Amino acid sequence: METFDRLDAEAVGETDATVALAWERRTRSRQRVVLADGTALMLALPRGTVLRNGDVLRSNSGRRLRILAAPETVSTAHAEDGAMLLRAAYHLGNRHVAVEIGAGWLRYLHDHVLDDMLRGLGLTVAVEQASFEPEAGAYAPGHGHGHGHA
Repeated sequence: METFDRLDAEAVGETDATVALAWERRTRSRQRVVLADGTALMLALPRGTVLRNGDVLRSNSGRRLRILAAPETVSTAHAEDGAMLLRAAYHLGNRHVAVEIGAGWLRYLHDHVLDDMLRGLGLTVAVEQASFEPEAGAYAPGHGHGHGHA
């Protein structure tokens, strides 16, 4: 089994292969994947690793692998009113739903119950195929916060 380390994507340049993975698969530390060229391999990453679109991994054999966010079924909710969008984000967060946030929209993995809830709040919801890159969270690496933990 090849083990992989994350590299700085901007410093890498060309990669040897790509693999497109849905969000849930980009949160697994060990899994079998099939590369774009059809090659199968086992990924072994440090526990807790979350892969993002564009991340580059280097294997212990020197292979460089670019991660792509695969399109998946998502719901995208739009609102022109910022307060309405904030209210929707609050309700989704209250249900511990992973959310991607853009200018005037929220995206989450498709769930018809959540779609109905947001429509009831006045948002327009579209079910579509798109990549999903939810917020990492305030305590994720790279998202500093103002106090230490003993």
